[in-house]
Amino acid sequence: MTEPASEPRTRTPWRAAFFVLAGLGVLAGVAWALFGSRLIVVRSVTVSGTRLVTPAQVLAAADIPVGTPLISVNTAQVAQRVESIRQVASVSVARDWPDRLAITVTERVPVVAVRMTSGGYDLVDPAGVIVRWSGPRPAGLPLYLTSLTGGGLRGDPGLATTAAVLAELPSWLSRDVTQVSAAATAAGAAASPGDAAQVTLYLSDHKTVLWGGTDRASEKDRELAILIRDSARYFDVSAPGTVVAR
Repeated sequence: MTEPASEPRTRTPWRAAFFVLAGLGVLAGVAWALFGSRLIVVRSVTVSGTRLVTPAQVLAAADIPVGTPLISVNTAQVAQRVESIRQVASVSVARDWPDRLAITVTERVPVVAVRMTSGGYDLVDPAGVIVRWSGPRPAGLPLYLTSLTGGGLRGDPGLATTAAVLAELPSWLSRDVTQVSAAATAAGAAASPGDAAQVTLYLSDHKTVLWGGTDRASEKDRELAILIRDSARYFDVSAPGTVVAR
């Protein structure tokens, strides 16, 4: 004989209520731990990546009071405040549980020097931001020939193209560049997208190279490497295949 099937169990109302209350208790405990507990709060802030600015400057700009609940720190706003420092290009802010905030700074890097009428040089990054001032001209930075002052170069398309060209030069050529200039592309002239200027390089041996824009850099490199051995003093490699030397 088969045994009769047992009656299905029914969950009593008090048991369901117990699990609901337990869940709410867990959520309340987590919320208290994150927002109300003195255990998960900012106790220290570390700063890395600084060279031109000091960690103290970064901490002052970040403005994060010790004891702030770590979960409530708006990392995007902290990064924005630190990026207001002129020498800072970008910032990464990360929570390091349970009680630390880590700020990683990427500083601006100057690519050219601009001579000031009052003396010294403004050292400027590709965006035209003055990274710092220097009395003597730093070795390794070409002089940017322009009628604008360092402060007037922010967002200058000629400087942006110049910086891109300098970044793509082969090392054998880059180390010989002492001065550089940029002229606006002639109206109607063919140019690659993004080329806002024709860049001219002035070398340490008094040779001049019209490099042009940022297009076809490897072709320009190959052709110039062959021609520059000649006695000519001027080379136009702005249109590879039709190089001019004189």
